[in-house]
Amino acid sequence: MLTLSTRSQIAIGLLLVSLMILTRSHHFASTHNLADASWVIFFLAGVYLPSTWPLLGLFALSWWLDFAATNWGGVSDYCLTPAYVFLLPAYASLWLSGRWYTQRYQFASSTLMPLSISVIVGLILCGLFSSGGFYFFSGHITETNLNEFGDQLIKYLPLYIETFVFYLGVAVLIHTLFTLISQQFNSNNTTG
Repeated sequence: MLTLSTRSQIAIGLLLVSLMILTRSHHFASTHNLADASWVIFFLAGVYLPSTWPLLGLFALSWWLDFAATNWGGVSDYCLTPAYVFLLPAYASLWLSGRWYTQRYQFASSTLMPLSISVIVGLILCGLFSSGGFYFFSGHITETNLNEFGDQLIKYLPLYIETFVFYLGVAVLIHTLFTLISQQFNSNNTTG
Protein backbone atom coordinates (compact mmCIF):
# COMPACT_ATOMS: atom_id res chain seq x y z
CA MET A 1 0.00 0.00 0.00
CA LEU A 2 1.24 3.47 -0.86
CA THR A 3 1.38 5.97 1.99
CA LEU A 4 2.84 9.43 1.69
CA SER A 5 3.58 12.23 4.12
CA THR A 6 1.29 15.24 4.15
CA ARG A 7 4.16 17.30 2.74
CA SER A 8 4.55 14.90 -0.20
CA GLN A 9 0.80 14.90 -0.83
CA ILE A 10 0.73 18.71 -0.92
CA ALA A 11 3.66 18.79 -3.35
CA ILE A 12 2.03 16.21 -5.62
CA GLY A 13 -1.31 18.03 -5.43
CA LEU A 14 0.32 21.30 -6.46
CA LEU A 15 2.12 19.53 -9.30
CA LEU A 16 -1.15 18.02 -10.56
CA VAL A 17 -2.92 21.40 -10.36
CA SER A 18 -0.06 23.04 -12.27
CA LEU A 19 -0.16 20.33 -14.93
CA MET A 20 -3.91 20.80 -15.36
CA ILE A 21 -3.52 24.56 -15.71
CA LEU A 22 -0.76 24.11 -18.30
CA THR A 23 -2.55 21.50 -20.41
CA ARG A 24 -6.32 21.97 -20.08
CA SER A 25 -6.92 24.53 -22.83
CA HIS A 26 -6.84 22.08 -25.76
CA HIS A 27 -7.62 18.38 -26.07
CA PHE A 28 -4.66 17.19 -28.09
CA ALA A 29 -1.10 18.40 -28.51
CA SER A 30 -0.14 20.81 -31.22
CA THR A 31 3.02 22.74 -31.92
CA HIS A 32 1.89 25.33 -29.36
CA ASN A 33 0.12 23.26 -26.70
CA LEU A 34 0.74 20.24 -24.55
CA ALA A 35 -1.85 17.48 -24.75
CA ASP A 36 -4.58 17.65 -22.10
CA ALA A 37 -3.41 15.68 -19.05
CA SER A 38 -6.77 15.72 -17.24
CA TRP A 39 -7.38 11.98 -17.44
CA VAL A 40 -4.02 11.04 -15.93
CA ILE A 41 -4.30 13.85 -13.37
CA PHE A 42 -7.49 12.36 -11.94
CA PHE A 43 -5.94 8.88 -11.93
CA LEU A 44 -2.78 10.09 -10.19
CA ALA A 45 -4.85 12.05 -7.68
CA GLY A 46 -6.51 8.75 -6.82
CA VAL A 47 -3.14 7.06 -6.42
CA TYR A 48 -1.37 9.73 -4.39
CA LEU A 49 -4.06 11.81 -2.65
CA PRO A 50 -6.30 9.67 -0.40
CA SER A 51 -8.84 12.35 0.53
CA THR A 52 -11.83 13.07 -1.70
CA TRP A 53 -11.17 16.81 -1.37
CA PRO A 54 -8.55 16.84 -4.15
CA LEU A 55 -11.06 15.07 -6.41
CA LEU A 56 -13.62 17.79 -5.76
CA GLY A 57 -11.00 20.51 -6.13
CA LEU A 58 -9.83 19.11 -9.46
CA PHE A 59 -13.45 18.93 -10.66
CA ALA A 60 -13.87 22.60 -9.77
CA LEU A 61 -10.57 23.58 -11.36
CA SER A 62 -11.34 21.73 -14.60
CA TRP A 63 -14.75 23.41 -14.82
CA TRP A 64 -13.27 26.84 -14.12
CA LEU A 65 -10.52 26.36 -16.73
CA ASP A 66 -13.08 25.30 -19.33
CA PHE A 67 -15.31 28.24 -18.41
CA ALA A 68 -12.39 30.67 -18.66
CA ALA A 69 -11.16 29.18 -21.94
CA THR A 70 -14.57 29.46 -23.59
CA ASN A 71 -15.53 32.87 -22.18
CA TRP A 72 -12.20 34.69 -22.31
CA GLY A 73 -9.74 32.48 -24.17
CA GLY A 74 -11.42 32.16 -27.54
CA VAL A 75 -11.88 28.39 -27.24
CA SER A 76 -15.06 26.98 -28.80
CA ASP A 77 -17.87 26.09 -26.41
CA TYR A 78 -18.88 23.12 -28.59
CA CYS A 79 -18.31 20.64 -25.74
CA LEU A 80 -20.12 22.70 -23.09
CA THR A 81 -23.51 21.04 -23.34
CA PRO A 82 -25.79 19.25 -20.88
CA ALA A 83 -23.50 16.25 -21.45
CA TYR A 84 -20.69 18.09 -19.63
CA VAL A 85 -22.06 16.65 -16.38
CA PHE A 86 -20.92 13.21 -17.56
CA LEU A 87 -17.35 14.31 -16.93
CA LEU A 88 -18.07 13.90 -13.21
CA PRO A 89 -18.48 10.09 -13.34
CA ALA A 90 -15.81 9.89 -16.05
CA TYR A 91 -13.16 11.57 -13.89
CA ALA A 92 -14.40 9.84 -10.75
CA SER A 93 -13.86 6.49 -12.55
CA LEU A 94 -10.22 7.35 -13.05
CA TRP A 95 -9.84 8.57 -9.48
CA LEU A 96 -11.48 5.42 -8.08
CA SER A 97 -9.25 3.26 -10.28
CA GLY A 98 -6.26 5.06 -8.82
CA ARG A 99 -7.61 4.49 -5.28
CA TRP A 100 -8.05 0.79 -6.04
CA TYR A 101 -4.48 0.55 -7.33
CA THR A 102 -2.91 2.35 -4.39
CA GLN A 103 -4.28 -0.33 -2.05
CA ARG A 104 -2.31 -2.92 -4.06
CA TYR A 105 0.85 -0.89 -4.65
CA GLN A 106 4.28 -2.18 -3.76
CA PHE A 107 7.63 -1.11 -5.15
CA ALA A 108 8.14 -4.31 -7.15
CA SER A 109 7.51 -5.57 -10.66
CA SER A 110 4.48 -7.47 -9.36
CA THR A 111 2.69 -4.11 -9.11
CA LEU A 112 2.47 -3.92 -12.90
CA MET A 113 -0.53 -6.27 -13.08
CA PRO A 114 -2.77 -4.30 -10.66
CA LEU A 115 -1.56 -1.06 -12.26
CA SER A 116 -2.51 -2.36 -15.71
CA ILE A 117 -5.92 -3.54 -14.49
CA SER A 118 -6.68 -0.22 -12.81
CA VAL A 119 -5.56 1.76 -15.87
CA ILE A 120 -7.59 -0.36 -18.32
CA VAL A 121 -10.75 -0.28 -16.20
CA GLY A 122 -10.38 3.45 -15.49
CA LEU A 123 -9.80 4.32 -19.16
CA ILE A 124 -12.71 2.21 -20.39
CA LEU A 125 -15.15 3.66 -17.85
CA CYS A 126 -13.92 7.22 -18.39
CA GLY A 127 -14.17 6.83 -22.16
CA LEU A 128 -17.67 5.40 -21.97
CA PHE A 129 -18.93 8.14 -19.63
CA SER A 130 -17.29 11.08 -21.40
CA SER A 131 -17.81 9.98 -25.00
CA GLY A 132 -21.16 8.32 -24.34
CA GLY A 133 -22.42 11.33 -22.45
CA PHE A 134 -21.43 13.64 -25.28
CA TYR A 135 -22.70 11.36 -28.03
CA PHE A 136 -26.11 10.69 -26.49
CA PHE A 137 -26.82 13.88 -24.51
CA SER A 138 -24.97 16.82 -26.09
CA GLY A 139 -27.69 17.60 -28.59
CA HIS A 140 -25.11 17.75 -31.41
CA ILE A 141 -25.94 14.29 -32.73
CA THR A 142 -29.58 14.14 -33.78
CA GLU A 143 -29.93 10.44 -34.55
CA THR A 144 -27.93 8.24 -32.22
CA ASN A 145 -27.29 4.51 -32.40
CA LEU A 146 -24.88 2.15 -30.71
CA ASN A 147 -23.01 1.23 -33.91
CA GLU A 148 -22.21 4.85 -34.71
CA PHE A 149 -21.27 5.46 -31.07
CA GLY A 150 -18.88 2.49 -31.28
CA ASP A 151 -17.30 3.99 -34.40
CA GLN A 152 -16.86 7.34 -32.66
CA LEU A 153 -15.37 5.66 -29.59
CA ILE A 154 -12.90 3.73 -31.75
CA LYS A 155 -11.98 6.93 -33.56
CA TYR A 156 -11.32 9.18 -30.53
CA LEU A 157 -10.53 6.96 -27.54
CA PRO A 158 -7.06 5.90 -28.78
CA LEU A 159 -5.97 9.56 -28.80
CA TYR A 160 -6.93 9.91 -25.14
CA ILE A 161 -5.29 6.58 -24.27
CA GLU A 162 -2.08 7.60 -26.03
CA THR A 163 -1.93 10.85 -24.08
CA PHE A 164 -2.76 9.07 -20.81
CA VAL A 165 -0.05 6.46 -21.33
CA PHE A 166 2.56 9.12 -22.18
CA TYR A 167 1.89 11.12 -19.02
CA LEU A 168 1.59 7.98 -16.90
CA GLY A 169 4.97 6.81 -18.21
CA VAL A 170 6.53 10.10 -17.14
CA ALA A 171 4.87 9.78 -13.71
CA VAL A 172 6.14 6.18 -13.31
CA LEU A 173 9.69 7.29 -14.14
CA ILE A 174 9.52 10.16 -11.64
CA HIS A 175 7.99 7.90 -8.99
CA THR A 176 10.69 5.27 -9.54
CA LEU A 177 13.51 7.83 -9.34
CA PHE A 178 12.15 9.39 -6.14
CA THR A 179 11.64 5.97 -4.56
CA LEU A 180 15.16 4.81 -5.42
CA ILE A 181 16.68 8.07 -4.17
CA SER A 182 14.63 7.82 -0.96
CA GLN A 183 15.70 4.23 -0.41
CA GLN A 184 19.35 5.16 -0.98
CA PHE A 185 19.06 8.13 1.39
CA ASN A 186 17.43 5.99 4.09
CA SER A 187 20.07 3.28 3.61
CA ASN A 188 22.89 5.81 4.01
CA ASN A 189 21.30 7.27 7.15
CA THR A 190 20.93 3.87 8.82
CA THR A 191 24.50 2.75 8.04
CA GLY A 192 26.18 6.12 8.68
